Amino acid sequence: MVEKVVIMGAAGRDFHNFNVYFRGNPRYRVVAFTAAQIPDIDGRRYPAELAGDGYPDGIAIYPEAQLASLIRDQRIDLVAFSYSDVPHASVMHKASLAMAEGADFILIGATYTMLRAVKPVISVCAVRTGCGKSQTTRKVCGLLRAAGQRVVAVRHPMPYGDLTRQIVQRYSRYEDFAAHQCTIEEREEFEPLVDQGITVYAGIDYQRILRAAEAEADVIVWDGGNNDTPFYRPDVHIVLFDPHRAGHELLYYPGETNLLMADIAVINKVDTAPAEKIAQVRANISRFAPHADVVLARSPVLVSDPDRIRGQRVLVVEDGPTLTHGGMASGAGLVAAERFGAAQVVDPRPYARGSMIEVYQRYPHIGPVLPAMGYSHRQLQDLEATINRSPCDLVLFATPIQLTRVVDIARPTLRVRYEYEDAAAPTLEEVLRRRLSNGPARI
Repeated sequence: MVEKVVIMGAAGRDFHNFNVYFRGNPRYRVVAFTAAQIPDIDGRRYPAELAGDGYPDGIAIYPEAQLASLIRDQRIDLVAFSYSDVPHASVMHKASLAMAEGADFILIGATYTMLRAVKPVISVCAVRTGCGKSQTTRKVCGLLRAAGQRVVAVRHPMPYGDLTRQIVQRYSRYEDFAAHQCTIEEREEFEPLVDQGITVYAGIDYQRILRAAEAEADVIVWDGGNNDTPFYRPDVHIVLFDPHRAGHELLYYPGETNLLMADIAVINKVDTAPAEKIAQVRANISRFAPHADVVLARSPVLVSDPDRIRGQRVLVVEDGPTLTHGGMASGAGLVAAERFGAAQVVDPRPYARGSMIEVYQRYPHIGPVLPAMGYSHRQLQDLEATINRSPCDLVLFATPIQLTRVVDIARPTLRVRYEYEDAAAPTLEEVLRRRLSNGPARI
């Protein structure tokens, strides 16, 4: 019997699971993907040239809200849950819905979908979105390059556009962002690494991406997305923890899996988190991942000219995913505004336009800050309009990219940066060197 399958996803892990688990498997026929978490990614098709034999028309992608009707109408046998940063209870609610409609429900094992590389792999993942993976990836890349290693970063997928053009993407110059029609969210991940001189790969077919990366690297650094597990089997698995969300390492899928697999557990933001929350995270690591080395780190807020903030009415623009499905009310931008003496933090919500209104409605926990949403041209326009309608003296943006490159801002701007910094011994370099001591990758 051939089982009919729906893969629940968010344009990333779902495609990878199809490629390595379902594609070419005579036991299954994937009828549909569903899409959640990211706006405007449904209504597309997974293209035939990627889907392979048996899928001459590709595979349709539906809104997740249609899951129950898809199971009923298509007589679906199996639902495969394939996206990340979801509360454990929410995963089980979705499982209950699938089972009530008569379908089985599965979570595919993390190691089953990890491709094996011929070059060493260091993965940087997390237990939640917004823990500080990106600056840690940059730190790891810097350590490896300083030791004379050729480093390539491979980023968790974000194929939000034309899927036929996003099979294998390579970024080493700013011109590549335009060539691949990158969203803000993609640029936020790629641009800081390219600024560092690191080539970045991403896309859809991670077997082909792996072969391309291996051809030009001594070491591959897996730059994780959300709190997902790596697509490549790591030689060293680094996992980030956020004590501002202590306990979440046990409450979100598949972040808890990352906790259990961690070789190096980095507790970030220890300079701003309460001591009891840091202790709680450390206790959970000791209990559930006693084999892991624990590193304490901070993400210092860096502003080139903090005096420009003092006494000003400031609009704060924060990293989008950290605030939305990451669940944070604010980020580094608000920290900078308060630390450097802003007279007022202007609440952008009364001035929101179009899709930005929808973002605030969907994520009511967001504080008096503006998430930098740019998954589509419409969102970029609405973000720009919201910024320019807000009555402020200064736009303070804490996005990983130079926001003024993608939106026209009519007010003076100032950028907030944050980088990885060790907070105590042992340092990340020390534990990574020890973990790599018996292999070909050295620092």
